[in-house]
Amino acid sequence: MSDLALTSVLDPDPATTSPQPAGAPASGIRRRRIPTALFVWGAAAALLVLVAAIGPWLVGDTHTSHVESRLRGIGEDGHWLGTDGQGRDVLARVVAGARPSLVAGLVPVLVAGVLGTALGVAAGMARRTVHTLVMRGLDVLYAFPAILLAIAISAALGSGVANAVIALSIVLIPPVARVAEAETVRLTGMNFMDSAFASGAGRATIALRQVMPNLLPVIVVYCTTLAGMAVVFAAGLSFLGLGVAPPNAEWGLMVGDLRNYVFAEPALSLVPAAAILLASVTFNALGDALRDHLDVRKEVFA
Repeated sequence: MSDLALTSVLDPDPATTSPQPAGAPASGIRRRRIPTALFVWGAAAALLVLVAAIGPWLVGDTHTSHVESRLRGIGEDGHWLGTDGQGRDVLARVVAGARPSLVAGLVPVLVAGVLGTALGVAAGMARRTVHTLVMRGLDVLYAFPAILLAIAISAALGSGVANAVIALSIVLIPPVARVAEAETVRLTGMNFMDSAFASGAGRATIALRQVMPNLLPVIVVYCTTLAGMAVVFAAGLSFLGLGVAPPNAEWGLMVGDLRNYVFAEPALSLVPAAAILLASVTFNALGDALRDHLDVRKEVFA
């Protein structure tokens, strides 16, 4: 075998063995460059979370009515985004409303991510009878349109942020569990899993040490994508009076309130709607960027 052929077998990319300057990392250590899209959308999501965290302290009181300043248009009298029907500054209420809007949208994703993953992994590694019972039970919930099921559960539990979080968590657990179960079943058919079972390790040990490290990127990407939908669902519940109660500021609640003045100031209702759209697009785009960066299989989301 020639030297060139031998080199191609041992090192498919001879350039990787070229001498490196002093201080450079070893050739076996690769630094993955963060893509521009991931950086941009990650920064946008972090900014939204930061606004939700400190926004209410920045804008102060957003509940007191100022009837003399009601229904000011965008940019009038120092109100950058106008005022609502009670004279409250719309920009201040949008900033203050970020916290309950994101809490009601993101907390259910975290809850569903933990419980759905645990349920999906347990079903994927269980025996056929248990697996069938768990998945058919989840299919019953999965068969209903998500938003209608969330409305029905919220109506049964009553209005409030806590009940909205519970309702959305129940709605989001089945899709997360199905993704986790599908990935677990795929992983259990691979050679390294056969070796793990042959070593005599228990199912719980294999799930924690073998399945979860390989499953985690898929779940993170999927839950990030779900976050955009969850924010819209949470806003929809508040719009219907099943989420945050007035006079608190929340984006869906603001859309429902400002639509009453659509003929007097039609642009006002677009402001909280734009905030909902921005949050949804941000988390969806962040999920897509994470998927591309982590090389998560796209067929998981089919």
